[in-house]
Amino acid sequence: MARRLAERYGWRLYATDDVMAEHARRTTPQQAPLLHEFLAMDMDERWVDRSPDVMAETFHWFHGEGFGLIVEDLLRLPREPCVVAEGFRLLPHLVKPLLAAPERQAVWLLPTPDFRQVAFRSRAVPGEGFVWQTSDPARAARNLAARDAMFTQRLREETARLRLRTVEVDTTMTEDDLVERVATVFRV
Repeated sequence: MARRLAERYGWRLYATDDVMAEHARRTTPQQAPLLHEFLAMDMDERWVDRSPDVMAETFHWFHGEGFGLIVEDLLRLPREPCVVAEGFRLLPHLVKPLLAAPERQAVWLLPTPDFRQVAFRSRAVPGEGFVWQTSDPARAARNLAARDAMFTQRLREETARLRLRTVEVDTTMTEDDLVERVATVFRV
């Protein structure tokens, strides 16, 4: 959605996923202890051996580790054109204090369980993706899906508590519908 909006309106896109590896390199174990514990694990330790609950509770990006690096990156960008930042690392409680008008400067997309299942199935190409680097790709995928469902529920609760805008994403929406709903939030 962010990419489509950036193309449509001539905005600059900042995708937090694109800078995760660089941000990981820029941190120390003292600055990001959960991240460095994660990096020290092998693929089975990360995705197969731990429960989804433990995965959710200890996943570094879900705790805001490295968020300051996102802010540093954004502050280095020119003021024009407008920047649209996207990614799961943009946690509501960290973003809201930085916004002058949260009701029209931010929106969180919350996938329904059905949408999440369809998305996981569409990306589950045998041999592709990090789950295939584990000894049990099916279990790793189930653990990841359950962890992500917990994260979505946390986002739902946090955005409600902070009175931030959300858009529920379900399987009945087209990509064009979703782009229009998000554009409406930004009033463009």
